[in-house]
Amino acid sequence: MRRRELIKGIAGSVAAWPVAVRAQQGTLPVIGFMSSRSPEDSQTVLGAFRKGLSEGGQVEGKNVVIEFRWARGDFGRLPAFATELVSKRVAVIVAAGGDVSGLAAKAATSTIPIVFASADPIKSGLVASLNRPVENATGVYILANALESKRLGLLHELFPSATPFGVLLDPKFPPANLGASELRAAAGTIGQPLTFLNASTDAELDATFAALTQQHVTAMLLIGSPFFDTRRDKIITFAAHQKLPTMYHFREYVVDGGLMSYGPSLGETYREVGIYAARILNGAMPADLPVVESTKLELVINLKTAKTLGLTIPASFLSLADDLID
Repeated sequence: MRRRELIKGIAGSVAAWPVAVRAQQGTLPVIGFMSSRSPEDSQTVLGAFRKGLSEGGQVEGKNVVIEFRWARGDFGRLPAFATELVSKRVAVIVAAGGDVSGLAAKAATSTIPIVFASADPIKSGLVASLNRPVENATGVYILANALESKRLGLLHELFPSATPFGVLLDPKFPPANLGASELRAAAGTIGQPLTFLNASTDAELDATFAALTQQHVTAMLLIGSPFFDTRRDKIITFAAHQKLPTMYHFREYVVDGGLMSYGPSLGETYREVGIYAARILNGAMPADLPVVESTKLELVINLKTAKTLGLTIPASFLSLADDLID
């Protein structure tokens, strides 16, 4: 038997042991938490994840250990992280930061339970069915890139005469390409010109900023990607410097000074991931846990940023917001 297959077999058998048995042996179960994002941009959601764990009776440092691996927007690091966590015989792998993380984990093991947060687990191949995951992976279906046309509609409603809109796209993040296709179709329907600019590295992001400045775009929209999440401060600073109204996909951008966002609640998503990780540690099998659909969506507007940009947002638009940040 090849070494990798042997490691997988051992890891799978250890992961199947009840938590109580391992506790009697003087060890605590380990959650391998691998993410395409960075710890700096994930503090809030990590708190939500730990909250979900505690709701299931699992408390870090008390009866469970968490080992973290952060790709910092470099998706190529994920397969090595997954292989390493399998070799460490973790009890469960939490694959956070999009489908790329879940797919890397699933490629590394068919036995260790995986809990993912995915933009589309069926299209990506993580599961064949939301109700019956069947194999060793389950988690949360997070509506992120499926909302691009709604984000465009909101931006267009606020700036109906602005043209063109700049769109930041990370082509190395597969769900973003699907989101771009949706955006193009929606833009054609409402007659809104779009300028797409690709960025998957820091050098490309800098070049994109220069292009946006030269092309005099009047508003900007981000298509969600963990790469952009790890460069959140840089993007927000650019938008502020250029006085460029920007629509984001997560509220964290708006809390940090972005103008507005429309998308799922990351906090609720990661809490659900924590709950499922706890249930697996307590003996549940992934195949018996249907994929949870994250349905909590929120429009968040930063009023201070709007004032800085010299924008007067109509009361009718403000009334649509779920949260206004002063």
